[in-house]
Amino acid sequence: MATSLQAKDPEAAAFAPTPAASERQWPDQVYDVLKAAGISQMSYVPDAGHTTLIRRFSADADVVTTVLTTEEEGIAIAAGAWLGGKRSVVLMQSSGVGNCINMLSLPVQARFPLLILVTMRGEWAEFNPWQVPMGQATEASLRAIGLTVLRAETGPDLVAMVAQAAAMAFDADQQMAVLIGQRLLGKKTW
Repeated sequence: MATSLQAKDPEAAAFAPTPAASERQWPDQVYDVLKAAGISQMSYVPDAGHTTLIRRFSADADVVTTVLTTEEEGIAIAAGAWLGGKRSVVLMQSSGVGNCINMLSLPVQARFPLLILVTMRGEWAEFNPWQVPMGQATEASLRAIGLTVLRAETGPDLVAMVAQAAAMAFDADQQMAVLIGQRLLGKKTW
């Protein structure tokens, strides 16, 4: 189904596609996958790309949610959760990855499970030049510090990757980052 923008200017459709229903449902599906994986703690810095997940976890009486002042606090919370017998997920934006590089040594060296979901910035349809440098460096930075990185560009791929990342993190004591492509999130408007 074409939007009015697509009908008037087919070339503009390449820059402002209307997501399919399956693309709009991924946040709820990811929430279900994380709940099935036993997540009982979620920490985050507020981010529009994670809005649905934040709302769903915050409304869940079985999940402890923590608003962070900086992303690296989430890595420490994940360590404490694991030591306390709980499973945790950290939600952040790609710009927050830069804040975490030193702290990511903790799960890598201690070999405890880590699952982070990263909404990407500095890519497709970015309007803020300050987001570009870390957006461009996110994947390489995470790999360089020792995390396994998966990247999703579609809703169905994201749901499958989160399920696999959770299994690898909690069943095989791996440090996993799932990057959520900016195109999947859509263009931000301010």
